[in-house]
Amino acid sequence: MQERLDQIKRIAPLVARFRGKVFVVKLSGRVTEEPAIWSALAEDICVCVQMGIRIVILHGGGKQMEQMAAELGIPQQVINGRRVTDDATLRLAMMTFAGSINTQILGTLQGLGLSAVGLSGVDAGLVLASKRPVQRLVDRETGEERDVDFGHVGDIESIQPALLLHLLERGYLPVIASLGVSRKGEILNINADTIASEIAIALQADKLILLSNTDGIYRDLHDPQTRIPRLSRQEAETLYSSQSIGAGMLPKLKSILSLLERGVQSAHLINGLRPNALLQEIFTEEGSGTTIHR
Repeated sequence: MQERLDQIKRIAPLVARFRGKVFVVKLSGRVTEEPAIWSALAEDICVCVQMGIRIVILHGGGKQMEQMAAELGIPQQVINGRRVTDDATLRLAMMTFAGSINTQILGTLQGLGLSAVGLSGVDAGLVLASKRPVQRLVDRETGEERDVDFGHVGDIESIQPALLLHLLERGYLPVIASLGVSRKGEILNINADTIASEIAIALQADKLILLSNTDGIYRDLHDPQTRIPRLSRQEAETLYSSQSIGAGMLPKLKSILSLLERGVQSAHLINGLRPNALLQEIFTEEGSGTTIHR
């Protein structure tokens, strides 16, 4: 009994501090593809909402889209961690991101009694973007410099947060698929980590939490025991420049660095596959992943 009372005393100041704050939580495709894992994580999100934290969920779904592409025989190309989105891949993104995945997330949250609302960056011009121009870059796999057309991939111009603010003020939990729209009405595929960062800035969120299938950032890519609990912005910049981490982590780290440069205090990379990792990261001093702070 005393141990439980001590635990309550430890987390009470955090509960008071975070009540009414906005947390932007980005889900990886791996987190949502396993029903048992997603159900457990959804319960953690429910606990946060019950404690008065206002949650905004952002998701992509690259893993599920790759599976559907394989089933349909649609080839996929990824260069330096970024997906090339041709016409067929854009149709897949709309079907999976704004369709099956978004609906699945909503169903689970509704089952827990949360008033979740499904959106994409296209709704009310939430994520206004422009088509990425052809880029000349060095392919890290081949070492060759070449021109790359990423197709229907967008770069964010601005976030229009009015709809999100309206929903949050009325107790709704927005669930946003990682698509955007251009001024011409073009639907664009946009990196989910990038959208999550920009939305966190636009909402002046207290935390940006990126959930993936790793326990944060490792000093040794092949050794989970080398997890880095905390990084300063300068240390994170050095790590990004060295490219000593996996290609899939580079877009996340780049988005976080931009976030910190624009005034957000901290971001968190945690393993969404681990039970209670979200609550451990928020309500314990040791956390569960990697915190990057200014």
